[in-house]
Formats: sequence, C-alpha cells, structure tokens
Amino acid sequence: MSETILAALERYYDTVPRVGGARGEDFGPLTLFVQEGEGWPYYARPALGGPAGVRAGDVRKVLERQQELGVPEAFEWVAETSPSLRAAVEAAGLHVHAHPLMVLDAAARPLPPHPEVRLLDADDPLLRAAVTVPALAFAAPGTATGEAGTAELAAALEDPGTEARRARVSGMLADGRTGMAAAVRDGVVLCSGQYNPVGEVAEVVGVGTLPAARRQGLALAVTAALVAHALERGARTVFLSAGDEDVARIYGRAGFRRVGTALIAEPAARDA
Repeated sequence: MSETILAALERYYDTVPRVGGARGEDFGPLTLFVQEGEGWPYYARPALGGPAGVRAGDVRKVLERQQELGVPEAFEWVAETSPSLRAAVEAAGLHVHAHPLMVLDAAARPLPPHPEVRLLDADDPLLRAAVTVPALAFAAPGTATGEAGTAELAAALEDPGTEARRARVSGMLADGRTGMAAAVRDGVVLCSGQYNPVGEVAEVVGVGTLPAARRQGLALAVTAALVAHALERGARTVFLSAGDEDVARIYGRAGFRRVGTALIAEPAARDA
C-alpha cells in the first residue's frame, strides 16, 4: 500500500465535489458536501486535514443536517485512511458497504482497443442511452448474465429524468470534467462508463453493462478505453472502487491493483 497514493486520493475526494458545484459544510472531523443547483447529490466524508478521531455524535450531527436539507444520508471514506469512522457510523445506526479500492499499476500493459468501444462527445446521439445503461446494470448487481436488455433500455429511455441526466453529462463532457466511453453494437449501447479527472488524478466511475450483455468482456474493454483516454489527457493516477471481489478480479486484468477499501455508509433500511 502506498501512503502517497492514499493521500492523493484524499485530496481528490475533497476536491471533486467542489468542482462539481457542491459547497463543503464543516462538522469538526467531517465535511458534508451539498450540491448547489442542478447535479448529483453528494455525501459526507472525513475532513481533509481535520481531527483524526470521529465519534458517533459527530456522525449524528451530520445526519441531522442531511435530514434537514433532504439529501441522502450517506458517508464515503477509505478504511485505511480514516479507521475510526466505521465504528462511529455503525454506532449511529448506519450500514456499511465495503468495496475494493484499486489503482492502475504504472507498469501495467494497456489492453488492445475493442472494435465495438468508442469515446463519446457532448453531442453524441448515443449519449442519452449511455447515461441510462449503468442504471439498469446497477439495478441487477454482480457479474452474472441477467434479463434486462435492449427492450428494458428502450423503456428506460422514456423516463422523463433521462434527458436531464444526458444534459448534465453533456455539459461535463463539453468542459472536460468527465470522459465517457461506450460499447456499441448495431447502434445499441450495451455498456458504458465515465472517468472524472481532477489535476493528475482520475477516477473511473459508473461502468455498467446491460445484464443481458454480460460475460462478453465489454466492461473491461470500456474501462481500458477510459484509462487510455485519461492517461492521454495527463492523468498520472487512475483509480476506481470495484463493486465486489469478483468485479475487482476483472479490473485486475486491466492492470488495477488493490490499495485499500472504500467504505459507503447508508441507513440500513435501504438494504431491505
């Protein structure tokens, strides 16, 4: 494990919500990021350079503020960097999910380009589908082939919120705050994902495959395309959080190695 890498990730985690239009509200050892205007809601996490110890009372203060604002009651952090936070959030009644935290090995050999994978720009006609596919993928987590396919994608594209998501990502693509790649077959997006750069650090996020199109290597190919583009644009550290150990093994084939554990805490009722 590299302490330098984990320190770089902490700076990234503190910066990316601010770049995305969120303000930081200080709660001693914790910072709550609150989106201002349109955009994705954010979370609370350990304050950069703040006090090391976190208690359940600190967490409860943030929860009260999140409830007041009507935003998700969510916390995200790295276990190795903030070891006291897990006990504090669990004592406050939250449930913790653990995910392998992985960084691209500098010596990793790039995978060859996949013929069905391409980068998308802000005006791409497939962008609407590309921002929709991951939602269908994450609704059926895991790596096994599932039922949701092109019919479900067509239905999801009729959702009124889809255009707002497309417009938001289009704006991010236009000003360089994200990069996006998709696997396209016969004009249909089967897999897509993004990376978000801040300085020399980039996080690969939201890589998802239509459940019916899994087990074809598409997620790995999309990830490889995102990594290549991030490196071309000057990233020196590329990282991601895998859904589980099975997914982590797939990312290992793209040259990622585990450096820690990313933790997400939410109310236990959401697992029901």
